[in-house]
Amino acid sequence: MGWTITDIETFLAVLDAGSISGAAARSDLSKSVVSKRISDFEAALGVPLFSRHAGRIAATDNAHALAERLRPALAELVAATESLGGPEIGLRGRLAVAAPMSFGIRHLGPVIAGFARAHPGLEIVLDYDDQLTDLGRTGFDVALRIGHLKDSNLMARRLCEDPHTLVASPDYLAMHGQIASPADLGGHEVIGYLNARLGETWPFGPGIAAPRPGRVTANNGEAMRDLAIGGLGLALLPLFIVHDALRDGRLVRLLPDLPQRALPVSVVWPPIRPMPRKTRLFVDHVANAFAEQPPWQAGM
Repeated sequence: MGWTITDIETFLAVLDAGSISGAAARSDLSKSVVSKRISDFEAALGVPLFSRHAGRIAATDNAHALAERLRPALAELVAATESLGGPEIGLRGRLAVAAPMSFGIRHLGPVIAGFARAHPGLEIVLDYDDQLTDLGRTGFDVALRIGHLKDSNLMARRLCEDPHTLVASPDYLAMHGQIASPADLGGHEVIGYLNARLGETWPFGPGIAAPRPGRVTANNGEAMRDLAIGGLGLALLPLFIVHDALRDGRLVRLLPDLPQRALPVSVVWPPIRPMPRKTRLFVDHVANAFAEQPPWQAGM
């Protein structure tokens, strides 16, 4: 018994979705069709890829190991076939994009919409999540990243930079004291971010101590902004999250004259050669969208 490209695509879909029903819904197929494809693929390989218990499935170590090798191979196969088509050939298939939640909701939607209108034959899957996405294991074609990129084998293109911004509400400062110099930070608390320690993101250098961690922590920048507006402490956030609250006075920018590290905004993708045409066109589209000064930085 042999296997087909469709079997591989179905296997990866089940692995990504975590269930037969999830993969079936994403693929617009019946659960019985997906289940049979997985069974046939396992029979062709001679090894189990999923364990089954009480109606649930779980990927085996064999499944994860196989997926790590199949994803780049399948992507290269797609890229090779796409390379035969000139610019007059419309994009087909699926493009999966991951992005941080706040940046995606506030600034990426119109950019994605423009790309989708330009390529009506392309299915686009957009996933907003502040957790770092492992492109090699999750099947995403491209991702947006905020901050300095850690060592990896991903390809990257910097779109723009955005400053760290230390903010507080006027009511908080009136109650707890103004912050006119770095020496004033010691008596204040900062709203925590679950996905990073303050020491990892503090932008003002080793000579300026960070305020102490506060009693409130969140896993999303917009939640942190709202907590700061509510007077619960200082918040250290990208300008793209707080620019509107600064403009209308709900927040005040603190120590704006201090030199600080900028936050790179980058698009990353797996190092597949040749680069898939859909990925290349998307990267170019996003880069063009942010080629000028980002709109939220104007006048700030």
